[in-house]
Amino acid sequence: MATNGNNGGRAAGPRAVALVGPFQSGKTTLLEAILARTGAVPRQGTVEAGNTVGDGSKEARHHRMSVELTAATTTFMDEPYTFLDCPGSVEFAHDMRAVLPAVDVVVVVCEMDEKKIPQLQLILRELEEQQIPRILFLNKIDKADAGVHDVLALLQPASRSKLVLRQIPTFSGELITGFVDLALERAFVYKEYAPSQVVPLEGELADREKTARFSMLESLADHDDELMEQLLEDIQPPRDKVFDDLTRDLREGLVCPVLMGTAARANGVLRLLKALRHESPGIAETTKRLGVKPGNDAVAYVLKTLNTTHGGKMSIVRMLAGQAGDGTTFAAGDDEVGRVAGVFKLVGQNSEKRGPAGVGETVAFAKLDKAKTGDTLSAGGKEPHPPLAKLLPYAPVLAIAITAKERKDDVKLGLALNKLAEEDPSITIAHNPETHEVVLWGQGEMHLRVATERLNDRYGVAIERRQPSVGYRETIRKAVVQRGRHKKQSGGHGQYGDVVLDIKPMPRGSGFSFEDKITGGVVPRNYIPSVEEGVIDALKHGPLGFPVVDLHVALVDGSYHTVDSSDMAFQTAGRIGIAEGLPQCQPVLLEPIHQVEIVCPSDATAKINALLSGRRGQILGFDTREGWEGWDLVRAMMPEAEIGDLIVEIRSATAGAGTFTFKFDHMAELTGRTADQIVASRRAAE
Repeated sequence: MATNGNNGGRAAGPRAVALVGPFQSGKTTLLEAILARTGAVPRQGTVEAGNTVGDGSKEARHHRMSVELTAATTTFMDEPYTFLDCPGSVEFAHDMRAVLPAVDVVVVVCEMDEKKIPQLQLILRELEEQQIPRILFLNKIDKADAGVHDVLALLQPASRSKLVLRQIPTFSGELITGFVDLALERAFVYKEYAPSQVVPLEGELADREKTARFSMLESLADHDDELMEQLLEDIQPPRDKVFDDLTRDLREGLVCPVLMGTAARANGVLRLLKALRHESPGIAETTKRLGVKPGNDAVAYVLKTLNTTHGGKMSIVRMLAGQAGDGTTFAAGDDEVGRVAGVFKLVGQNSEKRGPAGVGETVAFAKLDKAKTGDTLSAGGKEPHPPLAKLLPYAPVLAIAITAKERKDDVKLGLALNKLAEEDPSITIAHNPETHEVVLWGQGEMHLRVATERLNDRYGVAIERRQPSVGYRETIRKAVVQRGRHKKQSGGHGQYGDVVLDIKPMPRGSGFSFEDKITGGVVPRNYIPSVEEGVIDALKHGPLGFPVVDLHVALVDGSYHTVDSSDMAFQTAGRIGIAEGLPQCQPVLLEPIHQVEIVCPSDATAKINALLSGRRGQILGFDTREGWEGWDLVRAMMPEAEIGDLIVEIRSATAGAGTFTFKFDHMAELTGRTADQIVASRRAAE
C-alpha cells in the first residue's frame, strides 16, 4: 500500500492522465495551467486568445472548442507525465473513449452547473464501466454561487461511487480565497499563477475543517474496518493511514476524490498535481488492470491516429511493456502494421524527435501505416499480444451527402475520406448505389462541419454538401393488363417485340416477382428473360419518379417476328409495357418508417414526446433506462424524412446528453400535400 509522498518506495513510472469532462468545463485551460506550472510552456495562454496548446488545430481555434485529442508530455517533480486533453462535446467523444483503456487515472473536470450533470453522468458511467480510477476537479470555484457541500450533493447522483471531498474553500467575505486540504490538515491561500501559500488553520475555519474531515474519514471507513473502529472510539487516525486509504480507494475505484480550483488563474493546480503524483496508480497497476501478458518484448496501445501534412501518418501510443524505437516492427494480431520510422515527444501540435520509448511512456510513432486507433501492438514476442480493448464507436446520428466541387477531385476525395475515417473512427462513409451519393455519417452538426473543413484545409478537396436523399419508393393500388409493343423498321433487319403484361399490386414488403405464363410459344422462351430484364429496368423509375416495389408482373401473351425479333427488342417491349401500364395502376408514394429509440434524462421526456409528435412520430411508449437512474428510454416509429436533423433538437432538449438509435422497420403510404411536394421536387430535379 502506498504512503503519501513516496509512492510506497517505488517509482510509478511515466504516467498517462486523461482530462475529460462536459463541454466548456475548462479542460483545455487546465491543461494549459498544468503545462505552465511544470515549465512545458513559457506562459499560460487562454482559449479566448486562441494560443493554448490544446487549441492548436485550425478547426479548434476557429470554433473555440476542442475537436480532437491533444497529447502533451511534461515533467513534475522529476517524474514524466503525459496529459491527454479529450474534447468535451459529445460529438467528439470517441477520442475520449479511445484513450481511456490505457491511461492510469482520469481527471474529470466539471463546474457547478446543474445543466451539465447529465453530460457528467455519461462520462462517469464510461469510466465506471472500464474501472478507471478518477479524480473530480471542481473548476471555476471562484464563480460558484452555492456551497461546496450543496454542489457535492447535486453531483453525487451522477456517480455510482462515492464523491469524497478532499478540500473545502476558504473565504474573505463572499470571495473564495483559498482552501483547506482535509488530508493534510493545512490551509492555503491562492496566489495567481503561483504556488498557494500556507496560512494558519484556526478559529471558525478549524471548526469547519474538523467537521468536513470527519465526513471524509467516514466515507473512507466504509472500506476500512480498522479506520471505522478508530472513528467509533474517537481515535484520530495517523495522517499516513488516511493517505493510504485515499490512495487505495482511488486506485480500486471505491471513491472519487474531489479537488477544486480555478484553472484560468492556475489556482488548485499544484495540489492536483501532487495528488496525482502521490495517490494515482502508475503503469504497473494499469498493465495489471488491462491484463498485459508477459512474453512480448514490447506492447503498445494506439490512442490516436493522425495524418500530418509533412510527416505522414503518426500513431500516438502508450507503451505498456518493453521498449521500442526506430526500426521496431510491430504487429496487431497476426497482421504486421509497419516499422517505426521515428519516435516523437508531443506537446500539442509540436513534436520533437527523441530516442526509444520505454514502458509507461506516451509517444508518437511515425509510419505505422496499417495501425489503427484502438489496436494493441506487439513486437519481439513469440506470438502477437491479444487485443487489450475493443472500441465500439457510437452509432451515427446525422448524415450529409457530399461531392467534390471539381470532378477532377473525385479520386482525391476518396483518398481523403479514407484518411479522415482513419483519424476518426466515429465517422462512417456510405456509398448509395441508387443515388450515387457519398454519404458522410457522424455524431452531430459540428462533428460533420469539422470533418468537411478538414477535407478542404488538410487534404485540399473543396466539397459541396447537401441533405442525403430519402429512400422513397412507389407502389400501385390497382391491377391492369397492358400491351407493350416495340416495332421499328430502318432498312435491313428491323426490331420487333410484342408482350402483354398482367400488372398486379402485392402486399407491403413483398418486393417484386415476375411470372412466365406464356403458352403456345407466342413468345419464344429464349426471349422471356429479356422481357423480365426490361421490366426490372423500367421499375427503377416509376411514374412518380421513384423505384417501384410490391408488385407482380406476369407475361401472359405476345408475338414475335422470325427475322426482326431480338433480345433487345423484347427488353424494350417490356420497358414500354411497364411505362405505359403503371400510370393506370393508381401509383402511390411510399416512405420508409424507422423504429427509433431515444435515451434522455427523465426531466426531458415530455419535451422528447412533443418533439416526436411534431415530426410525425408515432410514440410506442417509454420505460426507465435500465441501470441508469433518472433516465428514460422512449420508443417511436418515425418517417426517415423526419430523422434527418433529429439529433440537433434532441440535444437541445437534453442539454447535450440525449441521443438515439434507429433501424428500418417498414414502408408506409404517403399521400396528400406532403406527397405532392415530394413528387414535384423530384420532377423538378430531373
